[in-house]
Amino acid sequence: MHPSAEPRIPEFPDVEAAAERIRFAVRQTPVVHSATLDQALGCTLVAKCENLQVTGSFKFRGATHAVARLRSAGRDADVATHSSGNHGAALALAARNDGRQAFVVMPDNAVPDKVDAVRRHGGQVIFCAPGQAAREAGLEALVADGRIPVPPYDHPDIICGQGTAALELLTQTPDLDILMAPVGGGGLISGSAIVARHLRPDLTILAAEPAGAADTAASFQRGERVTHWQADTIADGLRALVGALPFRIIRQRLDDVLPVSEAAILEGMDLVQAHLQMTIEPSSATVIAAILEHAERFAGRRIGVIFSGGNVDTRRFPPESV
Repeated sequence: MHPSAEPRIPEFPDVEAAAERIRFAVRQTPVVHSATLDQALGCTLVAKCENLQVTGSFKFRGATHAVARLRSAGRDADVATHSSGNHGAALALAARNDGRQAFVVMPDNAVPDKVDAVRRHGGQVIFCAPGQAAREAGLEALVADGRIPVPPYDHPDIICGQGTAALELLTQTPDLDILMAPVGGGGLISGSAIVARHLRPDLTILAAEPAGAADTAASFQRGERVTHWQADTIADGLRALVGALPFRIIRQRLDDVLPVSEAAILEGMDLVQAHLQMTIEPSSATVIAAILEHAERFAGRRIGVIFSGGNVDTRRFPPESV
């Protein structure tokens, strides 16, 4: 995948094409609703369950699409990326399905369950120090050895793949007032915004983000991308800085980015478990946290959210506690 200084922003037909390329590999995940959860939140909530996607997160969409694009271009070398876990596992499986190896640079404080998932799906893990710079340096070394880089979020092919989740959601449940997804690197929400602005120009599009990793919210307020932030949040999947290409889309097409507290994230996980009997990871729970902490923005509205993943840290959240 060849990076460029200013890649073209994908548009809706690109996401449609991605959906066609990956339709036999990914699951069309269900949408779920609970009247009792609606009562607890003061709004109508419809959730797209990417926690039930292959490898347990939406990341399998983008990784599968990126590998498919490499195959169609005749590029069959092994692939490499950096990841806190979900993208690494997704790329490992997508690569294995395509007959190639994935090398994944992971911070040495990554959730052990997510490290295990990368290995279980056939990926080779290379540890690095925590932080964006160390992750990117590790990836550069792998690329120098001949592997093809597949970024976790900052690439059009990834964004288009991730956008297929929102394409399904708005097909399954078109009558929404608000669409909201978590934001870390920004691949999911930027792909979702491309779809939503085309299909429903009047739809309010929001992102939810931990206050301890609120670089996207800060970037959105300033109108320019923040490039340094020391993330501190339980939502390990959202610690990355927002990517340059995703932020260009976010800046143009989102209505707001809502920071949320750690306490509200934990409460969101508990509410989903109690009312939907479903385990979601902290990153997913940011969308519930946003409704809890910004209740006036959602009262009486019909909200479509994307549960981005369900790969929890079993050291912190043992099965009997979630």
